[in-house]
Amino acid sequence: MADAAGSVPVPLAGPSSSGTVPALDDADYRLMVEAVSDYAIFLLDPEGRVRSWNTGARRIKGYEAHEVIGRHFSLFYPAEQLARGWPEHELKMARETGRFEDEGWRLRKDGTRFWANVVITRLLGPGGEFRGFSKITRDLSERRRQEEQLRMSEERFRLLVDSVTDYAIFMLDPAGHVISWNAGARRFKGYEASEIIGRHFSVFYPPEVQATGWPAEELRIARRDGSFEDEGWRVRKDGSRFWANVVITAVYDASGVLRGFAKVTRDLTERRRVSSLEDEGRRISTFLAMLGHELRNPLAPISNALALMNRLKLDSPQLQLVNDTISRQLRQVVRLVDDLLDVGRITSGKIRLEARPVDLKDVIAEALEAMGPLAADKSQQLQVEVEPAAIWITGDRARLIQVLSNLLGNAIKFTPAGGHVHLRAGRQGEHAELSVRDDGPGIAPRDQQRIFNLFEQGEQDIARSQGGLGLGLSLVQQLVSLHGGEVAAFSKGVPGEGSEFVVRLPIGPAPATPEKPAPACTPHDGRPFVLVVDDNQDAAQTMSALMDALGCRSAVRHDGLTALEAIKQLAPDLVLLDIGLPGLSGLEVAERARAEIAHPPPLIAVSGYGQERDRQLSFEAGFFAHLTKPVDVEQLENLLTRLLDRR
Repeated sequence: MADAAGSVPVPLAGPSSSGTVPALDDADYRLMVEAVSDYAIFLLDPEGRVRSWNTGARRIKGYEAHEVIGRHFSLFYPAEQLARGWPEHELKMARETGRFEDEGWRLRKDGTRFWANVVITRLLGPGGEFRGFSKITRDLSERRRQEEQLRMSEERFRLLVDSVTDYAIFMLDPAGHVISWNAGARRFKGYEASEIIGRHFSVFYPPEVQATGWPAEELRIARRDGSFEDEGWRVRKDGSRFWANVVITAVYDASGVLRGFAKVTRDLTERRRVSSLEDEGRRISTFLAMLGHELRNPLAPISNALALMNRLKLDSPQLQLVNDTISRQLRQVVRLVDDLLDVGRITSGKIRLEARPVDLKDVIAEALEAMGPLAADKSQQLQVEVEPAAIWITGDRARLIQVLSNLLGNAIKFTPAGGHVHLRAGRQGEHAELSVRDDGPGIAPRDQQRIFNLFEQGEQDIARSQGGLGLGLSLVQQLVSLHGGEVAAFSKGVPGEGSEFVVRLPIGPAPATPEKPAPACTPHDGRPFVLVVDDNQDAAQTMSALMDALGCRSAVRHDGLTALEAIKQLAPDLVLLDIGLPGLSGLEVAERARAEIAHPPPLIAVSGYGQERDRQLSFEAGFFAHLTKPVDVEQLENLLTRLLDRR
């Protein structure tokens, strides 16, 4: 009986009685074809009607043999292929050439489509007569799905690369010619794809770099090591340069053949500019620290001498005038040095505050003492209006004096001779409010947004008669902010109506009742002995004289080795020790004193270096305190009282 494919199954012949295997007959071939399930294999008559149907045809196309045999094979083709006569074209090509192969969409019985590989072969009889066609179909839907997924993935990746604008991403052939170009490359380098594809990538390098053969060397290293990274100047289409980070990666195919190079470029011009500014800022900070040290060293003996003179009775009015003048100008120079050094502290965020209860009235009194003579020199009226009760805030007394001195100094500087400067202080709710108002030229509206910036100044006349470094208001804003307050400027920019600066600071608790301070050097069994160590002889001698005036005995040394020997042999009660000493530095003297002396005396660092790092190094070396030159005599007296009384 015929099976579903229309063929009659014939058993394979077994071995003959002679033991030889007989040749396969047509039934054997038919059985073999019928058994194939991964390929649809069937015959067509010369007109294209189906004459046979195997297992693979049933599985792939969904038809049983009786449903399809005798029907034209065009029923397997979608409507769009029928419309253009594609089945007839296939038969025509196979009949003329002997074979036709194609890939495309085909239809199953249920109407679904699958992607097929089709081979149609012309069949001739023993006498060369045309008998029909064999047709072999493979279902490649899964392969096509994977290929499509790969294609879509590659397309998505290409679109991703093409759309990136922050990186120039492009391909080079093995010789270094550009073969792809993304949006980032267009933006960074200025070339359109049509202008650059096919050109050698060395066009992006400055002429002096091209002349050294460096582009070719980059490709050689990338090929040898797999990748290469570099930073340097690159050139845009318009000839301008930018600082670039470049990564070149060698690209190989599956067989290990070099296909070219992937090149990724980032424009780091802005980052390099910022880095250069940061480096410059660090150099400026270092320079200012050294400058401050060099300026403070000569200021120290002047300050010590003035402190000593203030404890003497000056009978001559001329001497008193000279003393007062030097004192005022010294304070002015010290203020300028402090302001200059604070630039470095501001840029590095290292301004150090000593927070404690401060009466704002004391701050006002000291600022007025410092700035009052400047107003008097210009015949200005300095009007003060302060609440009678104490106004306590928590802060750094010296820094607050610096804030108010800068505001007063600014007002005095820009107010003409005979003008008015008005200072007001009081409580406003939970805040203390300081106001400095003048009747000078005011601040132009265009300057009001930038006057608190570092090194910024308002308009001045061509002679720059007001002078200044443009530091004061920036320092004011930074210091007020560190105290948790705020500062604002108000001005109409009208000459004669002046400006007003208002500072608001949080009210703080009042301190406990302070005890009356004892004299700095209270004699016990004889006067306390202080060793003064400084390589600047003027500074050492004036500090020694000041110690004597405060009721202490003193001795002087000028280098680290003799200072260490004096500490061991003279056993001083306290040592005022400079840091920058010849021989052993002050830090080394302190470390050796702790290591070599059973009960070393308290050490106070007296140095022109006043950065936070300098203070930290002093404390790590064993110093009790770190004083910056020129020394505040009141602060020194308080330290002497505490340390010598305790000792």
